[in-house]
Amino acid sequence: MTEALQTVHPGTVRAWADGWAISRSVPRPVTEPWGARIEVGLPGHVTRHIIPNPTQETLERLTAAITVPGTWLKICAPVETVAPWIPGTWSVKVEEYMMTATLTRAAPRPRAVAPPGYTLAITTRSGVTVARLLTDDGEIAARGQFAVSGRTAVVDQVETAVNHRRRGLGTVIMRTLAATAWSAGARTGVLVATGEGQALYRTLGWSLHTEVTAAVLT
Repeated sequence: MTEALQTVHPGTVRAWADGWAISRSVPRPVTEPWGARIEVGLPGHVTRHIIPNPTQETLERLTAAITVPGTWLKICAPVETVAPWIPGTWSVKVEEYMMTATLTRAAPRPRAVAPPGYTLAITTRSGVTVARLLTDDGEIAARGQFAVSGRTAVVDQVETAVNHRRRGLGTVIMRTLAATAWSAGARTGVLVATGEGQALYRTLGWSLHTEVTAAVLT
């Protein structure tokens, strides 16, 4: 058997998988020899397999066994390394970045950080806490959410509307989520960022845990 490419903390990856499933209202991940499997059940996103420590042998066996289009792989490794091991029937996506942060009491109080012209709204339902910055007209200018797995807050779906960017709203949302998650008992945060998003998260104290390569069977 070939060796894994790098050492990724399995507890961190599993916490992310568990929290992501709660955030997206899909069934709890099922443990598999290669990591975890989530039955998402959406068109174009039927199932996702999460592979914390991939090897060439694991990826070749898994991609050979999967035949259902819309099946995704989330592989904890750089795209340039694992892409050659993935058959041409799979579409390899732009590299993503799993990041972590320590949550502390020092995070600002959520309701004290809404900038002028915006109202901060925080709601929790079915284990998912959502923070939104709303305009006076009720438009969602920025938003983000998290779900807690153990003592880890999994941050998900952070976005700022195009016409409200470059105003620091993403920073407000992230600080609000961190403070609220700490109040809920979480002490660590984890998320998966785009290349653009990771620049913001780094300025807020988040650090890279692993590169993530996504691929989907077309």
